[in-house]
Amino acid sequence: MKKISATIIVLNEEANIGDCLESLDFVDEIIVLDSGSADRTVEICKSYGATVYTDEWLGFGRQKNLAATRTANDWVFNIDADERVTPGLRAEILDAVERDEKNGYCVPRKNHFGGRWVRRCGWYPDYNLRLYKKSTGSFNERRVHEAVQIEGGSKAAGYLKNPLIHLTYASVEEYLARAERYSTLGAEELYESGRRTRATDTTLRPLFTFFKMYILKLGFLDGALGFKLSTLYAGYTRAKYIKLKALSEGG
Repeated sequence: MKKISATIIVLNEEANIGDCLESLDFVDEIIVLDSGSADRTVEICKSYGATVYTDEWLGFGRQKNLAATRTANDWVFNIDADERVTPGLRAEILDAVERDEKNGYCVPRKNHFGGRWVRRCGWYPDYNLRLYKKSTGSFNERRVHEAVQIEGGSKAAGYLKNPLIHLTYASVEEYLARAERYSTLGAEELYESGRRTRATDTTLRPLFTFFKMYILKLGFLDGALGFKLSTLYAGYTRAKYIKLKALSEGG
């Protein structure tokens, strides 16, 4: 049997991490990188047999790559504290690793907002490459929205059918707090890549974000939830480009 290592990066996740670790009972080791939690996160992780390291924050991609370097096995399954492996996905992962036909596998996610599964708005199936061989792949080192890149590109990746459960945001307040951070990181990333604002960035881009999610991605079929999400993401887009404009003018 080929062995699997799970990697998780955490900060103050005591409310989430237990259920996440409970769903990882099929892996051979769990490597956790903590960035200085002030709650019971580390204690809970150790109670599940995870190996916990405490490291300064390096950014999402770099942090996840550091976790992978500390695994004993080539097959790595990366998961977030607010995600849970379903029984069907568990079986698929074990089978995929044993067959060893691809360098990595994309996993669908059932994203939840306020306790509800969001079926549309572009939120499902939301494939993410999470199961990969560290000998052939690693996370890119973007500030936000990092992703695994593997040798051979998309042709080297397989697709699993059973989903991860992703408890994305419990409330609008939680979304807004995280969006504030992500919009800053996104603006900084754009600025460092040489991007500067255009006249339409803070007006047409937010409108297109709403149109894409609510109309093109059928968010209107999710009723009030679809409208809420489309509006929130339009606001995020606007905030990101307002921050990019501020950086551009300051530079």
